[in-house]
Amino acid sequence: MTRLTFSGVVGHPRPEVFAWHERPGAIVRLTPPWLPVRVLRESPSLDHGDAVLGFPLGLRWVARHTGAQPPERFADELVSAPLRWGVRWHHTHELFDEGVRTRVTDTLDTTVPEALVRPMFAYRHRQLCLDLAAQATARAAGDRPLVVAMTGSRGLVGSALAPFLTTAGHRVVRLVRGTPHGPDERRWDPRSPAEDLLRGVDAVVHLAGEPIAGRFTPAHRAAVRDSRIGPTRALAELAGRTPDGPRVFVSASAIGFYGPERGDEELTEASPRGDGFLADVVADWEAAAARAADAGLRVVSVRTGLVQSPRGGTLRLFRPLFAAGLGGRLGSGRAWQSWIGIDDLVDVYHRALYDPTLSGPVAAVAPHPVRNDAYAATLARVLRRPALLPVPDLGPRLLLGQEGADELARASQRVYPAALLAAGHRFRHPMLEPALRHLLGRPEPS
Repeated sequence: MTRLTFSGVVGHPRPEVFAWHERPGAIVRLTPPWLPVRVLRESPSLDHGDAVLGFPLGLRWVARHTGAQPPERFADELVSAPLRWGVRWHHTHELFDEGVRTRVTDTLDTTVPEALVRPMFAYRHRQLCLDLAAQATARAAGDRPLVVAMTGSRGLVGSALAPFLTTAGHRVVRLVRGTPHGPDERRWDPRSPAEDLLRGVDAVVHLAGEPIAGRFTPAHRAAVRDSRIGPTRALAELAGRTPDGPRVFVSASAIGFYGPERGDEELTEASPRGDGFLADVVADWEAAAARAADAGLRVVSVRTGLVQSPRGGTLRLFRPLFAAGLGGRLGSGRAWQSWIGIDDLVDVYHRALYDPTLSGPVAAVAPHPVRNDAYAATLARVLRRPALLPVPDLGPRLLLGQEGADELARASQRVYPAALLAAGHRFRHPMLEPALRHLLGRPEPS
């Protein structure tokens, strides 16, 4: 067994850093997104209880938390793992004062090779620093603990946003379609939500909707539209008429509003809508959310670009191809791609909750869009692979059909986050390459 030590300084006081680790969601926020693992259950306490991680094929890793001494230390030890033989893991977390800052030292006794462990702990330190900084900025701007009702909390965005909010001190009430489990879940009927669904809620984050990717058959088009317009309208109207209900309604939206073919035009929230199926859907989607504004709620529609995360979206699709050396540009490679890292998107949703100056459409994209050939070259460089095999136009048409290929794969939208920049918003990763390196655990070559 090998002893490994990882240490770094966090720019926040020790009690604050320790308290962050105690809140629900901390282990989720610290789990590297490139690993094939999900947090199935968090430990109820840093002093006792088990955290359960799920691996492919139903395998589980169970770690027991012990020995908490706030705000100084706590530990976790492996008690059950896939292929249990030969695997050892004992992890001690220690926090030391360095003035108003905190040194976090992780001591790991393990049989897992250092080459696998070191990128994980580098990611954990960066993520801790970035989350604490974002939350401190929000508090200075007036953020306070809220009760946030959330649809789509198990999706790509919700599974990152919910734990971020709980580590920031908010309470997240998940609106689920099945049987609720516990006080932080409520059953939600998208077509006819119960009149008391949003009682005692300060804000709504509405993320639910059928995935857009797929062949644009009549059935798929209907599912995309019907899962957004009617449920959003019903929820927004309910929010507006609920006594002791929300004052903020934040809804997902998409840069599909601008249509698939805008060339080199620089698009902002003030730009007119485009043409096509997705432009029609997004316009109606935002109009449905705006029904809450009729009752005096502040409404924000988060027009999201291409979300970068190994857990979903385009990066999940492209990563294995590029890792195998089979990646390349799409067609001519000249299409504009307006992207955003998953954690920057989380920060946008968080800001929409607490910043009273944000309302209406907000473009959730990084401030530096790239052309497709630059995206391909950057991803290949991060993965240390060539990008020599361009994808012919026939490929997207076979997968998505003609309309789907036009609306998704070949769409060119050069979008800028004008509203966020005007509000002084700071992005964690405004440039593509640092964002991909963080998300994929691929630091700059030394």
